[in-house]
Amino acid sequence: MIIQSIETYRIAVPLKKPFKTALRTVTVAESIYVKVICDNKITGFGEAPPTHVITGESLSSIEYAVQSILKPAILGKTLLNREELFQTLHHSLIGNPSAKAAVDMALHDCLAQHCQLPLYQLLGGYQNQLETDYTVSVNEPDEMASDAKQYIADGFNILKIKVGKDEIEKDIRRIKAVRDTIGPSSVIRLDANQGWTVKEAIYAIRRMENLDLGIELVEQPVPAHDIDGLKQVSDHTFIPIMADESVFSIHDAKRVLETKSADMINIKLMKAGGIYQALKINQLAEAYGIPCMVGSMIETKLGITAAAHLAASQKNIIHFDFDAPLMLSFDPVGGGVVYNKNFITLPADHGLGIQSMELERIHV
Repeated sequence: MIIQSIETYRIAVPLKKPFKTALRTVTVAESIYVKVICDNKITGFGEAPPTHVITGESLSSIEYAVQSILKPAILGKTLLNREELFQTLHHSLIGNPSAKAAVDMALHDCLAQHCQLPLYQLLGGYQNQLETDYTVSVNEPDEMASDAKQYIADGFNILKIKVGKDEIEKDIRRIKAVRDTIGPSSVIRLDANQGWTVKEAIYAIRRMENLDLGIELVEQPVPAHDIDGLKQVSDHTFIPIMADESVFSIHDAKRVLETKSADMINIKLMKAGGIYQALKINQLAEAYGIPCMVGSMIETKLGITAAAHLAASQKNIIHFDFDAPLMLSFDPVGGGVVYNKNFITLPADHGLGIQSMELERIHV
């Protein structure tokens, strides 16, 4: 199980509809695919999308980090000494979490194949089916209500509503329009993507509580660096608050947990640097009695499959945000997780269960 080669590929897949948040608008899902080949011919895959406004990475920086730094650091090492391997991977350079995540995924894929287990079973094996939400991009209230109605008709029962782009009153109109359209039985989550100030967040959340809009949770209401502000919002509202961009590392998680600044944590492989570090964040959160979500960036089914394996393996991970592949104009990945409307089933194949990739079609 010696790492023999590491290859990278650039991919680009158009979205069906622009994805809009308080931070950015995305029309094409771009990523770097990573392929790790071992001396026994076991091959693993990983993915890293560039998310400039969150991780600070670009396609070129990811590609450079993998090929010029991570690859020389681990080439020739054995996967059987995995603690030494992942320590080397994660200490070989500062930052660049998405580049690390792509290599980390591919290594975990190889390990699980070697053990002849699906990855989620190797990591813990808690469950093999998850229910994902579907994201409603931030637009005019009527358009968001129409989109929400369509997603409910398509079989989704949990909607993640993007807010935080305009004034607070418009965000409230957005949520009210969605709730009035879909009725009381479906679940609504909010994601402000750092778009509110502390006072705006407390005002908006209290207004929504008073209007009885039935909000399950509010994700990252304030800027990522403002942990004190995050705590203020958590302390002065009843709706649970989830930290997302505020938590990249286990050190970030420790600060949020010790100060009781959030009720939940959203773990993303692209922030954490992969499965190895994501497991540590979840274990720390569980020790504090704080549940987690696993979410994603705008990724193809390759990255989402890795995230789903992590999420399915751990009891403390109770929320799942894996709708990104459903937003793409075509699926470049054969194998991996299987979607049946809002439910995702983990493959029984060894490793991630990736069978093929249309590299010729998506190579840019």
